[in-house]
Amino acid sequence: MSKSLTLPAAPVPVQDSQDQDDLHIVEYLNQDNLPQLLSRMLSQASTPAEQDMLLMSTLTAASAVLPNLYFRYGKTGKKYYANLQCFILAAAASGKGIAGQALEMIEPIQAMYPILIPGDSTFPAFFKRLFENGGCGYVHESEGTVITDIWKSQAATYNSILRKAAEHEMVSNNRVKEMKVIANPQLSVLLTGTFSQYSHLVPSIENGYFSRLLPVIVRDTQPFNKSIVEADGHTDPISRQVGLQLLSLYKSLSSTGDHEWSLTPEQKSRLAAHLASEYTTLIDLLGANFHSAVVRMAVQIERIAMILSALRLAQPSSISPALNAGSLSSARNFSCESLTCSDEDYSTAELIGSKLILHMASAYKLIAGDQTELVPPVATTCQKQLLFSQLPNEYAHKILVNEAIAHGVSSATAARWNEKWLDLGMIRKARYGIYQKVI
Repeated sequence: MSKSLTLPAAPVPVQDSQDQDDLHIVEYLNQDNLPQLLSRMLSQASTPAEQDMLLMSTLTAASAVLPNLYFRYGKTGKKYYANLQCFILAAAASGKGIAGQALEMIEPIQAMYPILIPGDSTFPAFFKRLFENGGCGYVHESEGTVITDIWKSQAATYNSILRKAAEHEMVSNNRVKEMKVIANPQLSVLLTGTFSQYSHLVPSIENGYFSRLLPVIVRDTQPFNKSIVEADGHTDPISRQVGLQLLSLYKSLSSTGDHEWSLTPEQKSRLAAHLASEYTTLIDLLGANFHSAVVRMAVQIERIAMILSALRLAQPSSISPALNAGSLSSARNFSCESLTCSDEDYSTAELIGSKLILHMASAYKLIAGDQTELVPPVATTCQKQLLFSQLPNEYAHKILVNEAIAHGVSSATAARWNEKWLDLGMIRKARYGIYQKVI
């Protein structure tokens, strides 16, 4: 798509919640496999939309407080750190205020190790704060007016620094007296707002920031909840308790140098096969301009998996006395084994990535001027039954995906159906990655 595109002026339209179903994330996860700290954060949400917003808010905020934890990616072995950048595009009355719980989560860390960088800053002030923080920081802005009023006039400059920071590429600021350089920026960003505000940072689908900024599109509206009015205002401070647990991990990670985390060889093969399937489906639907979004999702999935692994390390049962004392090198939890992704965390990250790809496809269509968002059509009940009948009595994930693609069903949809079959007792887990029919 080479011609210039006209951005739609209208905000994201509100649709019936049924149209959001295939974009929901948390309700399709095996929540029994989530790290305890993440489950505690999600317990504060009361709707699927709030769950999804709180999921990505928590993961993004947590990504800002995991210093020195990295993985290597690609043929060059480039280092990638945990930092996510996410923009929640939410309609009015969608409950996006729930994202504030993620900010509350990092307050115990912020009190001792200032990492917050106000979005309400001119670019020179923003760069100065990031530079003084050693290139590390967290931007959390829930007020869309910050983006429109402060960032609008300098959108191109912010776009550049955020895009480079997403890849940990060098950024610089050349002032009259001196040039300041940040060699390895590690910046996490969480923004909430409307599509018009999102479009200031991502003006076109050709813009490099499109494939680096994770959009979460929420079309659900939240009905009036009288319990909010009736509440006495005294709640269990879950977010702060989680933050205190993260503080112990932050202290240890920040004081002991870099620590490498990795997927297993089998998980890397599974990720490659998964994205190859998604690539074929989405490129056919959207065209070659969507290429970078699918390719870069590999890094985002690995980041999410690494964050999940780290959240397990911050659980009370996982933190040894040595870790609490800051002696990371002698802590049993940071052995080579514990820095390899678990199969449960990989599966969770892969499914989250599958859903985020659909959110990116929806944002892609909006940027292209199509107010009818793309959500790949949900297959009919007949297709679901046909796929189930074609599967052998015992099958692996790869067989499920191959059969699904052969029947015109995406791998993400097949994974969701498989979870439903488990819930209904139609299949059972024989062993990891192997399922058996029971009816």
